[in-house]
Amino acid sequence: MYRLCHQPLKREIPLRLRPVLAAQLRRVQAVAAVSVTDKGVGIYYRSGLRLQAVSGVIRQFEKSFGTKPVGKQEPDAAAYRREAILSVGGFVIMNMLHKLDPASYDKLLLLRRLFTLLIARRYIKNGVAGLWQEGRANADTLTATAVAASVLAGRPESSLTLLALSNGAEMLTEYAAERARKQISGLLHLDQREVWLIEDGRERQVPVESLQAGDRIAVHLGEKICVDGRVISGDAAVNQASITGESNPAIKQRGSFVYAGSVIEAGDLVVHVEKVGKDTSLAQVVHLVEEAQTRRAPVQNFADRMANMLVPVSFIGAAIVYGATRDWQRVLNLLFIDFSCGLKLSTATAISAAIGVAARQGILIKGGNYIENLADIDTVVLDKTGTITVGVPQIAHINLAEGVAEEELIRLAASAELHSVHPLAVAIQRYVKERQWDVPPHVATETVVARGMRAVIADVADFSGGTVLVGSRRFMEEERVSGLPEIRHKNWGKNRLYVASNGSYIGSMIIQDPIRPAMKKTLNQMRRLGVDEIIMLTGDSKEAAAEVALQMDIDSYHAEILPEDKADYVMKLQKRGNVMMVGDGINDAPALAFADIGVSLGGSKTDIAAESSAITIRSEDPGKLYEALRIGRRTMQIINQNFTATIAVNSAAMMLGALGKISPLWAAVIHNTATLAVVLNSVRILNYSRRRNR
Repeated sequence: MYRLCHQPLKREIPLRLRPVLAAQLRRVQAVAAVSVTDKGVGIYYRSGLRLQAVSGVIRQFEKSFGTKPVGKQEPDAAAYRREAILSVGGFVIMNMLHKLDPASYDKLLLLRRLFTLLIARRYIKNGVAGLWQEGRANADTLTATAVAASVLAGRPESSLTLLALSNGAEMLTEYAAERARKQISGLLHLDQREVWLIEDGRERQVPVESLQAGDRIAVHLGEKICVDGRVISGDAAVNQASITGESNPAIKQRGSFVYAGSVIEAGDLVVHVEKVGKDTSLAQVVHLVEEAQTRRAPVQNFADRMANMLVPVSFIGAAIVYGATRDWQRVLNLLFIDFSCGLKLSTATAISAAIGVAARQGILIKGGNYIENLADIDTVVLDKTGTITVGVPQIAHINLAEGVAEEELIRLAASAELHSVHPLAVAIQRYVKERQWDVPPHVATETVVARGMRAVIADVADFSGGTVLVGSRRFMEEERVSGLPEIRHKNWGKNRLYVASNGSYIGSMIIQDPIRPAMKKTLNQMRRLGVDEIIMLTGDSKEAAAEVALQMDIDSYHAEILPEDKADYVMKLQKRGNVMMVGDGINDAPALAFADIGVSLGGSKTDIAAESSAITIRSEDPGKLYEALRIGRRTMQIINQNFTATIAVNSAAMMLGALGKISPLWAAVIHNTATLAVVLNSVRILNYSRRRNR
């Protein structure tokens, strides 16, 4: 049994060094697995862990490699706006002074320089820190150099335009990013602060924080459910889209489970509280989304590497232009333009927005790296039972002997199977319960292995009892039951239960595990999206697998295989493509873990399947598989658009600047406009689900 503890970080650990810290922590006795994020370290361990040893390793690593303190505030939109206004104001005042009183303008050169350096202090500080701590220039180093060049050239107001535009672009970018964060968190946040607590038969309002497991609360029309719990009384239509992504309200009755964050659209409920606060499903969703957004996709690392590689291009270009022309204006043109902002900001925004949009639809993607993998999937492997099928056997068809009513047949069979836990027996019991039929009592029952059930049913008011047999045709033939119908075709007896009363055949029923609604449509949609091969793996019989594969037009299937065989088969498929494995049970966990993308469909079913998967879909809707693929492909399409636009626009601007065709002002305008445009392009992902729901 593994436990989890969380150790907060005091200083941020650079991304490239986090695997090193994780490796050091795994050497500590009893540590099984480690996850390092921006804010802390999650440690899975067995009994016997010494927390002092763990803390010692973390603190020593922070001392050696930690950068800025965790939680240190970055400039917000208001700070950028303030600096942009100061830059514009300084630029206007300097130009007015130059026109009205040139002599005073010249005398105030030192003051103008100091004012410019004051406005640029953040860029200078970050630029120097990049050189000192990381040993390489970054975008702020480039901006700081441009400011220094304009100050040394005696034209500090030139760099004020750059600072004004840079701060303005940063402000708008921060607004866009904040909009993304608010849309994500707003849909996953519990904003109701008070609930109706039931005590001594009366309702009174209390703070949500005061609730405990075991309390009873009343939830009325239009109110948000603030706990995970089970309905004690009442009927209601509940919108639980924030948890499961289901577009239609779910009907909740006595015994139904309800999630925190759900909203009652019709009716009222009394709920027995099971989980509150950070233990609710909603809190777990929020935690998963927040943690997922700290896990970087490979494309983000690529964007960072490319941006860092292109910063020296601006410096080299500026040096060449200065050597060839001795024209400071052209030099400033090249220093005012960089690729870093557009590449880094737009990529991070796109990945974060995609994770949030997916969560809004009940698709929990556990890291940015899986977004990129989703875009490359060309092979989909599905488990049969519980994934392609519902996983719950149901009565699909009933045949009745002459003069026998359906209710009589089912009630007798249910009485014989009353205490059986066999899936076929459970299907009969569920059928009776749904129709609210009474089950006549039995006097005695006997299980006949591999054949069926024999029961003695007591006489009741509405019909006579007697000896009832429920089982296979072979069982009926061995018991010499009269009136058995002829076998009409090869598969007529498959999954068919026969029922006999007092030696005579009275009817039969076909019990099947039905295919999920919309599953075939989903598979066809995935094919149109670029999936080349769809494969089914199952531990079920070859006959059952062949029937489902034929109905679903599945390319190939493998039946009667063990859980470890599923994992081996997934690894073989990975040699020729990118594999998504979809499952729902404990037997699927190894294959889910080995696949490029493991998807747990119906995340509330089996915890180990959900833990082993990269994506958890909390609803039973197979259409979410298609939505996940679409989100991944759409996100990478937008990221590629941003890469192309950033490099093309900034390269053209650098060329024009080097030739002296544009001024430094226009160089800054082009660069910052391009950066803002690609960030806003990334934010478009947030509108994805709204367009899909129209």
